Parts: sequence; C-alpha cells; structure tokens
Amino acid sequence: MNNSSHSHTFGQDQKKPGEFRTFIIALITAATMVLEIGAGILFGSMALLADGLHMASHAFALTVTLFAYIYARRHAKDETFSFGTGKVNSLGGFTGAILLMVFAGLMVSESLFRFLNPVSIAFNQAIVVALIGLVINAVSVFVLDVKSESKNHHHTHYSTHDHNLRAAYLHVLTDALTSVLAIIALLCAKYFHWVWMDPLMGILGAVLVIRWSWGLLKTTVSILLDRQVSESLRNHIKISIEKNNSDRVADLHVWAIGPEYYSVILSILTSNPQSPDYYKKRLPADLPLVHVTVEVHRI
Repeated sequence: MNNSSHSHTFGQDQKKPGEFRTFIIALITAATMVLEIGAGILFGSMALLADGLHMASHAFALTVTLFAYIYARRHAKDETFSFGTGKVNSLGGFTGAILLMVFAGLMVSESLFRFLNPVSIAFNQAIVVALIGLVINAVSVFVLDVKSESKNHHHTHYSTHDHNLRAAYLHVLTDALTSVLAIIALLCAKYFHWVWMDPLMGILGAVLVIRWSWGLLKTTVSILLDRQVSESLRNHIKISIEKNNSDRVADLHVWAIGPEYYSVILSILTSNPQSPDYYKKRLPADLPLVHVTVEVHRI
C-alpha cells in the first residue's frame, strides 16, 4: 500500500467559475422576487404570486449554493476532511433539490386553495410584471448555462460535473418556466375568461419542478453515499490492470469525492508483485483519478 503524504485539496482551494455567476444570479433573483410577490399580491394573480414565491425559495437556495462554494474553498486545506471538500459541492446540490421540492409542494397547496377561492386579477399589470420576470429569468439561464460549462470538460463520459452549479441552474430554469406558465395563464384568463388556468399553471409548474429536482436528488445522493461508479468505468480500470496475465484485480472500489475527480482503492493478486506506483501508472490516463490506493498481494 502506498502511504506517501500528499495534498487533499484537489483544486478546491481555487475559486470556481460557478461561484461568481451564482452570486450575480442570487442578486438578480432577490430583486425579481420582491417585484413579483408585490405585484402578485397587488394585482391578485396566483400564477404571478406563485412565481414570486418560487423566486423567494430560489433566492434562499442560491444563497445556500453560494455558501457551499465559499465553504469548500475556505476549508480546502482542512486536514480533517479525509478526501477534501469536494462533496460540499454535491451537498449544495442536494440541498437545492430538497428546497425545490418543498416549495413545489407549497405551490400546489396554494394553487388548490385558489381553485376553491378564486380572486379578481388585474391582468394588464400582472402580464407586464410576468414578462419582466421572464426576461430576467432568461438572462439568468444564459449566465448559468451548464451546457457551456460541460463543453470545457475533458472527461465528460466519466465526470460528475458541478452539482452546486447544476442546482443553481435548475432553480433559474424553473423560474423561467413558471414565468412562461404565469403569462399563459394570465392571457387565457384575460381573453377566454379561463380563470381556472391561473392555479392550474401553478400546479403544472410544481410538477415539472419536482421532476427536475428528483433527477438532481438521485445523482447527489449517490455521491454523498459513496456509491460505486458505473460498471463500464470499473471494467475500464480492471482491464488496464489485468493486461498482464499474472495480475488479477481482487477488489476494486471507485467513487466520486468531488466534481470531476474520483478516489480508487485497488487490491491486486499477482505471482510477480511490483510496487504500487507500477500499477498506478497502468491505470487509464483518461480518467480523473486523484486519490489512488493500491494493495499488492502475492499469490
């Protein structure tokens, strides 16, 4: 086993691009939240109020996301974190997903209440505010575009990506969605007198939010619980080690310890033992393996 001392920061002490973008979007979201909640109450629109409350949840969630970035960076050299602070990223994404689900439930509850207790709506004013919210949300989605972020990854097939940024992106994406649904609901209510469309769109938006949140929740839980990576990735490692017929992989554990990097514990049975570094050099060069422990046992 290789017991040499080495750093466990794994780049977490560097400020990530997503941190500054999240800070900007948090400020924009908070300002839009105040505008939409005030307008929703003043003009009587449930769809607009739901959008504003949704923005309130996201302003809080984005603050949590920003805190996760800062905490991971400031504690990157803290040796009490055995594998660094990379999982703080996934914890931020997990928290964001939970918050999305909670506020989606509140949206459903309030919408059902409005079905039974409809209120008058000042359509023209509410539509203008909803359009303003949509423009702001669209800009936010563009700023936090995780697709452009992933284009810079060299290991996209194996990468875990920035779940903290992913959570922030889902928050602003759902904000944009609820803005669209609010506009549709207000237009239908104004021109077709379908007042029931207003709370219906609140429910539809909540369902989509829950669906998106569930995907992020499953991904982050897998990382937080140290779930093994895909079988194809493990086989890729196994094949690279067993190219020599005298070597056999007896035990293999590969799990994500942060965005874009993995830890490996590898146990090898062989009739011709070599040093741990010898086997480390045989690991696939295209994999982001930053913490590798090798045990070698003679048959």
